[in-house]
Amino acid sequence: MTKFTSEEKLIAVKRYLEGDESQKEISDSIGVDHSVFQTWLQNYRHHGEIAFQKSYTSYNLQFKLDVLNYMNEQGTSIRGTAAIFNIPTPSTLYQWKRQLETIGKDALVSKKKGRPSLNKNNLNTGSNKEVAEGSIEALRSENERLRMENAYFKKVECLSSKQGKITKQDKVQVVYELRHEFSLRLLLQLADIPRSTYYYWVKNLGRPDPDAELKVLIKSIYDEHEGRYGYRKIRDELTNRGYKVNHKKVQRLMKVLGIKSLVKVKKYRSYKGKVGKIAPNILNRNFQASKPNEKWVTDITEFKLFGEKLYFSPMLDLYNGEIITYTIGSRPTYSLVSTMLKQSFERLSDSDTLLIHSDQGWHYQMKKYRNALIERGITQSMSRKGNCYDNAVIENFFSIMKSELLYLKEFTSVQHFKKELAKYIDYYNNKRIKAKLKGMSPVKYRVHAQQAA
Repeated sequence: MTKFTSEEKLIAVKRYLEGDESQKEISDSIGVDHSVFQTWLQNYRHHGEIAFQKSYTSYNLQFKLDVLNYMNEQGTSIRGTAAIFNIPTPSTLYQWKRQLETIGKDALVSKKKGRPSLNKNNLNTGSNKEVAEGSIEALRSENERLRMENAYFKKVECLSSKQGKITKQDKVQVVYELRHEFSLRLLLQLADIPRSTYYYWVKNLGRPDPDAELKVLIKSIYDEHEGRYGYRKIRDELTNRGYKVNHKKVQRLMKVLGIKSLVKVKKYRSYKGKVGKIAPNILNRNFQASKPNEKWVTDITEFKLFGEKLYFSPMLDLYNGEIITYTIGSRPTYSLVSTMLKQSFERLSDSDTLLIHSDQGWHYQMKKYRNALIERGITQSMSRKGNCYDNAVIENFFSIMKSELLYLKEFTSVQHFKKELAKYIDYYNNKRIKAKLKGMSPVKYRVHAQQAA
């Protein structure tokens, strides 16, 4: 594995922060795994340039326990926790966690020499004879144990930096590679692997992986959609590509690969009481539409970025979930809605009979808004007061969009966010598949239905 200097890591991070290149483009160009580059970004966000300075800190028992307790209580990953506490090597946390679980607090107490030792009663030489403390035999045994620990954790650390987590199969591989150099029994104790498990995996080490091609394809789809797809959507995409795979198998293989959907909001409320006329709830949660431009829904949501607020107003077609158009501005003025409405009208034909549903926000109560609908022969519908479920489809879109864009990506400026938002809406309409659309994107589903008619 290529070693990178502090300066090289800092240069790579600053390239990303400039906003011209994606994480994958940068990690590929310098030959580092994408997950490792994400760790550099996390370290920099938490600690700045000091995160890349070499550290030879000796961590005391209380610090180790505090870190492990934080990871357990907050549910953060090993990599994420290491970034928060500026621990250079994430596998160090894995080592602390394993030592605490198998031996107890004593294993976390720093020793004057070498790594924190394992329980000497468990890692003895196999002899029933007691070795006098300080004797040549005891020193040799201690030296051999430290050599074994160093060799084992060095290989584990290498695997951890490559894939972000260590599986039982990975630990078996490490033990298998070291079996001629150290006692197998002691290695299995150190790795906390039952002998039966070890021999089961060893028996299968030489066999070709029957799912190797499928794993590569799953990882490719996952990376292509930047971690937004879970196992069900990946299963649907595999089906689109001619692979018939059960969703449970996809879920299992994703677990083996150590990947999962990265996708989990203060809701802007535009309701200010009755400032105009309230329309009845004609939609009445009937979110099914038999054709395009039959039922549209709209709402406004708020973003907070770089100390500023942005307001996002889209129009969504219930027929296929397609975002027809949207506007975004720094203030929730009426023009935000009127401009969006004017743009969406360009989609309509004279034969369309349309219903537009919204909540009771003040924009939608305005006389200008109601007149604009009346002029086009459009029926207005509104949710009941304080009932977000009456407009659940647009609420769900906001949740998905924030999870897959706002909370997933890093932005360098408001303009950078707007640029990424435009790319995301295009992706959502034209590429992101939906199970209820027969595994097609909204636009593809609409075009397919029109061609079939």
